[in-house]
Amino acid sequence: MTESYLNILEDSLQRKLQVMAKIREYNLRQEEIFRSDNVGMDKFDEYVEEKGALIDEVTALDNGFETLYKKVADELQDGREKYADQIRRLQELVSRVTEESVGIQAQEARNKKLVEAYFHRQKADIGQNRRNSQAAYDYYKNMNQSNVVAPQFMDNKQ
Repeated sequence: MTESYLNILEDSLQRKLQVMAKIREYNLRQEEIFRSDNVGMDKFDEYVEEKGALIDEVTALDNGFETLYKKVADELQDGREKYADQIRRLQELVSRVTEESVGIQAQEARNKKLVEAYFHRQKADIGQNRRNSQAAYDYYKNMNQSNVVAPQFMDNKQ
């Protein structure tokens, strides 16, 4: 029974690695969006939603792994030699999951900086456009007033 639990734990970690690889792929796609000249926010939103579903899947895998590990932990301590190969594989997989997690966190940090820089540029552009519009409006208003001749009354009698 313990051996089948260990196989399930191993499968869970391998599945988690697959899902994390997909998350890494979406992070790269998001990075490409913000590095390009034409930022597609619709695509970015789509990637965020898909990545959110993958993160939910990772969370479910984590919860299942922890629950199953709690059931098997005592048996593993007693039969450490008997399950040494499987334990070693699990340790290697946990190490790979940790490395992948660190890599994803680094990608997320880089993407966050790219997004913040993009929105900073957008905010500056909006401010500049607002100033340009105000200057054009002031100019238009000023020019319209300069062409108007004030009414004058002339006395032609002498």
